Amino acid sequence: MAAAGLSGGLGATDGAGAEAGTTATAIEDLPPDVLALVLRRLDGASLAAVGCACSGLRALAADPATWRALCLAMWPSVRGVPSFCGGGHRALFADAFPFPPPRALPARLVSAVDLHHGGPCILSRVVETDAASGWFLGSPFRVDALVQEGFSAPTPVAPADLALSWILVDPATGRAVNASSRRPVSVDRKWLTGDAVARFAVALGGGVALEAAVVCDERYGYVREVSLCAEDGDGGGVSGRDALAAVAAAMAGVRRGHRGAEGEARLRYEEFVGGKRARKEWKARREGMLDLCCSGVGAAAFLGFLVMLTLR
Repeated sequence: MAAAGLSGGLGATDGAGAEAGTTATAIEDLPPDVLALVLRRLDGASLAAVGCACSGLRALAADPATWRALCLAMWPSVRGVPSFCGGGHRALFADAFPFPPPRALPARLVSAVDLHHGGPCILSRVVETDAASGWFLGSPFRVDALVQEGFSAPTPVAPADLALSWILVDPATGRAVNASSRRPVSVDRKWLTGDAVARFAVALGGGVALEAAVVCDERYGYVREVSLCAEDGDGGGVSGRDALAAVAAAMAGVRRGHRGAEGEARLRYEEFVGGKRARKEWKARREGMLDLCCSGVGAAAFLGFLVMLTLR
């Protein structure tokens, strides 16, 4: 509004000058110090709009002292902040003044799954998942690559020789993220059926990790299950909504394609597992202390009851 009033006043002056037959005066003809004083009376949005008018006004509107005074007028507490990265107080205003928009969750996920055993590809499949349904958002996150029964590999399967590539793609934005460690991070065995479980995992931000599991009968080369789940730092399941938020943040994050990226991803997952183990041990110690205290209180109450019966 202030910028509109400024331009309207100058337009009226130019019109009056034209009627009088005098030379029209443009806003750039004013002394720079006068213009700087005028711009300092504008609010942040108007100051940014004036900076888009021409190159001369852009240089004046980018004055660090003007943006510092504007930020201090709106947020006096930032005076104690030592420094700001990037563009100083102008960048601070651009980041802090508007309200952050909600991050849109993917409405549909496309999984590109490729399973290799010793080099040859034994499974290549594309799975589409409706991620907008209430059932998916409220249930634990899970995507199955094998919709029907499993399949038999050409040769007996050695879980340690498996390599899994699981790519999650958001068709709306075209962004993708790797959801597998390519090589197994662990190989377990189900005690009931004897099937081997090869786990491929990658740690995302926010204390969430994606874990893909390949369940197979290594004796007969039969793959029973290929699935992707999400777990939190306590080892519990993550809902579809929270997992989608972590996946969307990973898709929008910065990529690192250097040679040691795979080792760094494995190190992040090991740190995630270490933190999960430490929290589990802390919970076990706390529950043990609580049980000990309850046992002590119960024993004291029982002894007190016996003493009371003895003295009666």
